[in-house]
Amino acid sequence: MDDLRALSYGLGQQYFDERDYRGAIRALKPVVDETPDDIGTRLLLARAYYHAALLKPAEEQLLEVIDREPTEYYAHLMMARTLERQSRPDEAGKHRRIAAALTGDDELLRPHPV
Repeated sequence: MDDLRALSYGLGQQYFDERDYRGAIRALKPVVDETPDDIGTRLLLARAYYHAALLKPAEEQLLEVIDREPTEYYAHLMMARTLERQSRPDEAGKHRRIAAALTGDDELLRPHPV
């Protein structure tokens, strides 16, 4: 079963790299369902949802990542961007501040152009 997971992940990564975000979602979702503690795969799935403009599922995956790994700065940054795209700047600000604090990069405090 590990070989099938690795194949699905590789396919999901390939789809993502080719900007076929819905294909990436189809490939990655079963991997995340089977290995929910795999932060890297879950974060890639969240990114695919974000780029496919499926913002609620992106938010749900990012919340899971942050819950499991609260110091994952990129999850906080992606959460901020996801919330900004949903016109929720106050909530986004919290995640921008956390990302900036975790990295020491004050540039992360600036909202991402939508």
